[in-house]
Amino acid sequence: MENIFDVAIIGGGIVGTAVAYRLAHRALSVVLLEKEPDVCHGVSKANSGIVHGGFHYSATTTLKGRLELRGNQAFDRLQRELGFPFQRCGILVVAFAEEQLATLEKLHAQGVANGVPGIELCDAERTLQLEPKLNPPVFGSLYAPQGGVVEPYRLVFSLMSAACLNGVELRRRFEVVASRNLGESWEMTAADGRTVRARYVINAAGLYADVVSSLFGAEEFQITPRKGEEYLLDRMSQARPSKVIFPVPSAHTKGVLVIPTAGGTTMIGPTAEIVEDKADRTTTAKNKERIFGLARKMVSGVSERDLVTSFSGSRPVIEGKEDFFLAISAKAPRFLQAAGIQSPGLTASPAIAEYLEQLLAEAGLPIKDKPSPFLPWRSTPTLRDLAPQEADRLHATDNPAWTNVVCRCERVSEAEIRAAIRQGHDSLEGVKLATRAGMGRCQGGFCGLKILRLIADELGISLEEAIRRESNGKAQVSILGGKEK
Repeated sequence: MENIFDVAIIGGGIVGTAVAYRLAHRALSVVLLEKEPDVCHGVSKANSGIVHGGFHYSATTTLKGRLELRGNQAFDRLQRELGFPFQRCGILVVAFAEEQLATLEKLHAQGVANGVPGIELCDAERTLQLEPKLNPPVFGSLYAPQGGVVEPYRLVFSLMSAACLNGVELRRRFEVVASRNLGESWEMTAADGRTVRARYVINAAGLYADVVSSLFGAEEFQITPRKGEEYLLDRMSQARPSKVIFPVPSAHTKGVLVIPTAGGTTMIGPTAEIVEDKADRTTTAKNKERIFGLARKMVSGVSERDLVTSFSGSRPVIEGKEDFFLAISAKAPRFLQAAGIQSPGLTASPAIAEYLEQLLAEAGLPIKDKPSPFLPWRSTPTLRDLAPQEADRLHATDNPAWTNVVCRCERVSEAEIRAAIRQGHDSLEGVKLATRAGMGRCQGGFCGLKILRLIADELGISLEEAIRRESNGKAQVSILGGKEK
């Protein structure tokens, strides 16, 4: 008889994996269903990586405001448990015009009311002390020292890896295309015909949460993608600030930011553009010019010569609703909604997971701690962070591959790449997100083919087969000189 899971989570982004990690501590059988070849291939991948400060939204009138600060305060514990890159560098919202000071005062009052620790309203002199790279005129700022940056893909991978180590099952390439209510459980069918049964289902499908909700006969709503373009600058860029720099926000966007990423680079953006196509990942020369112009006005040293790459991603906005949609479905039994998770969804994700666990209990699922200890998960060491003596020790006592540098731009070793592949990140994109190999100045121009060969070796397939696995070989044409070799 087919195994019936207690909980099925649809969607392997930051919300889905945060829920999986939390439920992995409980005496429950859990499966996560992801339609892509790996987790973190949707909204969570194309993310600014900001841990927000807790002042943009009211904790009294919005769910996202309540959960943002709770999520923010959980990151130190999660980082100790999982080891992903995270820094509390602080956030500065800067007024570059005198009339913007009134908005700063409102944000400060909201932050104080929300209980944000250490939030500070600063004059021009204090602002420039906190961030000397700001360009004049500066009239003041709001400083939130608890804000920070995180590497979103490493966070998602860490959550999922730890959850799997503790019993959660991951079904990749499982696009749910049909569901059937069997009375006490749901049967979900994938596009390739595979099926999974579970008593409770959580819809954390990001941009496609409206589609999933409809498949289960639950609430009808429409996800409207709000696309944001981001531009990544070289880690040697003179523009890198010490804090995350926000302009004073408008009614619909927090504006163009300058972000010192947790990976050591600098990111500028995003835009905020309503689009029809959920798969739209394009960037434009017009937006590039506008983003660089706005960033250059705020921070000195911003130069297009430092541009490494650009990308875009879309926030899953529910039409007519700006808040999170976290609820037990009123139409589909034992079905929970986790939809409309736009900014500050990454920051709030630990609190969202806690909230959804409480909803599961309200819906009738017994929640008990596991009787066995939770197994700790540790991320693979990174060569770029190791002292030379430690790298030599690993070479001598563990594996000579530790000192075989495959990606020169980001100093990623063969040992790290092989470890990532063995953890299931068996594509160029998966290896890139898991290790940063290919994220540097050359964008995989030197290491792409080497990584493909390592994937082929680890999977026991030919290089040609490894190439075909990557978007039917299209993504590797430039790496292989215009044809498959």
